[in-house]
Amino acid sequence: MNGRTSARGAEPPNNRPGPAVRCRTCPSPDRSRHRGRFVELFASPEVGVYVGGARPRDELERAMPAVPGQRPGLFVVDLDGAMIGMVTLDRRDAEHPGRGKAELGYLFLPEAWGYGYAAEACAAALGWFAGVLPGEPVVLSTRTANERALRLAAKLGFTEVERFEAYGAEQWSGVWSPPVIPPG
Repeated sequence: MNGRTSARGAEPPNNRPGPAVRCRTCPSPDRSRHRGRFVELFASPEVGVYVGGARPRDELERAMPAVPGQRPGLFVVDLDGAMIGMVTLDRRDAEHPGRGKAELGYLFLPEAWGYGYAAEACAAALGWFAGVLPGEPVVLSTRTANERALRLAAKLGFTEVERFEAYGAEQWSGVWSPPVIPPG
């Protein structure tokens, strides 16, 4: 990966020389082939650490539709034909900071951590969003204990708005505003 390795020192998935992530938005004709990866993502204890915990695999197998992720604002992050994660853009509800604004969310399988895929995929989703809704800000919230998420938020250009308590832990909330391009 152009000299980069993960914090664990492993080689990039599939020994790719560099990022080759495609973000695809719903609906996608081949979402059903990713069902097992969606189950793996939500059942992973490592992924669940900062998002309320992993869900039992058998529960996910029963509850997950045959074609998962059939909704606007959900991007499958694909590397060489295999799902490695997802990025979401959803409207915040009235009870949360940033209410009514679009919120960026993402989850990646542990095997994809540390290679820049989340940064690349989130930047692509933000670029898509800025093209669809120019000038509209996006919010992001994460636990302050999630240092990787805080670094990614800064790298993407989010600035801190507030800190608050929720889910038994301190949370960080930031906002991203698309770049303003002067009329030419």
